Amino acid sequence: MTKAAQNPPALRIGFILARRFTLSAMALFVDTLRLAADDEDGSRKIRCSWDVLSHARGFATSSCGVQVASTTELIDPRKYTHIVVVGGLLEVEEPLDAATIAYLRKAGQAGVGLVGLCTGSFILAEAGLLKNHTSCVSWLHHNAFTRRFPHLNATSEQIFNLDGRIATCAGGSASADLAAALVRRHVGESAERNATEILQISHRREATEAQARKPLGIEIGDRRVHQALRLMEQHLEDILPVSALATLIGLSRRQLERLFLECLGTSPSAIYLRLRLESARRMMAEDPKRPLIDIALATGFSGPSHFSIRFRALFGISPTEARRLDGLRKAGQAG
Repeated sequence: MTKAAQNPPALRIGFILARRFTLSAMALFVDTLRLAADDEDGSRKIRCSWDVLSHARGFATSSCGVQVASTTELIDPRKYTHIVVVGGLLEVEEPLDAATIAYLRKAGQAGVGLVGLCTGSFILAEAGLLKNHTSCVSWLHHNAFTRRFPHLNATSEQIFNLDGRIATCAGGSASADLAAALVRRHVGESAERNATEILQISHRREATEAQARKPLGIEIGDRRVHQALRLMEQHLEDILPVSALATLIGLSRRQLERLFLECLGTSPSAIYLRLRLESARRMMAEDPKRPLIDIALATGFSGPSHFSIRFRALFGISPTEARRLDGLRKAGQAG
């Protein structure tokens, strides 16, 4: 009997790839495992192992078009320490088939660890597997998550959340950080260090590290101002009074207004309005058929007239004109 058979890998991962999954999230996670599994760059599955699982053996197509072949059918989930669900584009209907969702529920009932990478958190939440867990989602998807799952707690203030046997991750480079944290927990710091050094990761990022985000493209040095901007982004429809924003970050209204004036040269109310209008313009570009009244209400305006006045004041054109220009731009790029 071989040494590998006598001592199975301490960290055993089964990947489940959603339709149009995010390739970078999966690649960073699995390469961290690969480098932690062996010494230097040997790639042997000694300390970690991984499979790509699928109900119907074949290829999963990522959001960028690259395909990844499954390596194993939906075998007993207890063979793995964790099942990692890699999500992708939110507009995809039925990202996983019914058999795979049932498999995830079976894994959860068996006490197997569950991980949601990128929008994999949406899939786990839809399957009812994130109860009593604060889901870590990207700032980009925070509002969509809270709208779809208002009964669940969510945060976009950190890069991942490893909570007992459940973990969720904002995706991107944070996928490597979460994988490294699991390696550290199950295998050890030496294996983690081997992986991160080869990957050129200069320092360990803990779960509570803030997500990389510059609202409105503004470089902000004060964490309290950054927190206020993130709260504004998360409350575009149900607008928070400036006094409530201040309370949530432990300041008085006057202190918050002074900070905004020092850091951004304007008031919290003015920045909040700009964030809402910038978000409205993105919504218009992403969904050209969505009625303007829906976009107005989704960004906290009382109706299309009020929305149009504010929109023109900031951008110099009406929402209808902006939508027409976006359409012409897209047509030119396609041609």
